[in-house]
Amino acid sequence: MRTPEALQVLIDDGVIDEVLRPLKSGKEAAVYVVRSGDDVRCAKVYKDMAQRSFQKRVQYQEGRKSRGSREARAMGKATNFGRKQQEEAWKNAEVDALYQLRDAGVRVPEPYGFFHGVLVMELVTDADGFSAPRLGEVELDADTARAYHAALVREVVRMLCCGLIHGDLSAYNVLVGPEGPVVIDFPQVVSAAGNNNARTMLLRDVNNLTATLGRFAPELLDTWYGEEMWALFEAGELLPDTPLTGEWTPDESEVDLDSVRQAINDAREEAIIRQQGREAAEAED
Repeated sequence: MRTPEALQVLIDDGVIDEVLRPLKSGKEAAVYVVRSGDDVRCAKVYKDMAQRSFQKRVQYQEGRKSRGSREARAMGKATNFGRKQQEEAWKNAEVDALYQLRDAGVRVPEPYGFFHGVLVMELVTDADGFSAPRLGEVELDADTARAYHAALVREVVRMLCCGLIHGDLSAYNVLVGPEGPVVIDFPQVVSAAGNNNARTMLLRDVNNLTATLGRFAPELLDTWYGEEMWALFEAGELLPDTPLTGEWTPDESEVDLDSVRQAINDAREEAIIRQQGREAAEAED
């Protein structure tokens, strides 16, 4: 295969030694398997901003800190300089989140550095050493589905305790390693305290996971972990190891329960549509 220009720079600088093969490609980035010395890693090459849409990013970027007032003004006015700053902020958000979450004990790929706009990180593999499948690509028994759901709910809690919400969590942003689920893809990470859409995005993340794993363990569809953890977070009572029950008593005068449950069904359909989009993008590449 022809070495992508972005990765040739890393070879020239001695960051990596060889590009082994493409791993996956989507709307935001292409990921390659690379060799660095005796280690096999992956390199995430973000696609040019001209190829990508910024229209849906405003809701994610609310609450993120800019490096300075000039950058913030430019980003707000969508000037050429501002768009470049927005692009850099989009990439750096994922890098910063990976380091922060890794330090907090969240199961994410270990980052090895950010070089010339390319993120080099751990290649998550299965028990046989092959690239780990995504959660949406595996069939599970009920016990395993329940165990994965408990593990992923705990990861969401740990993220929330760091002040972060994944914002796009689904069965296709979770890899299945030999020791359980690993969460990936954080460029759209959301500030839990600084974003007005934080609660909605958290519930969507949890509902996505519940919809997927509830296919194998239907009783999960009757749990309320997202609402429970958000209520504890708002009250300042959520800790990384806070026990959760999955039970939650809503104020029925203010909450439309049918709409809440419909959100799980919507999440399931959205996951299917996203996968079809990813497959179409990979076919185009």
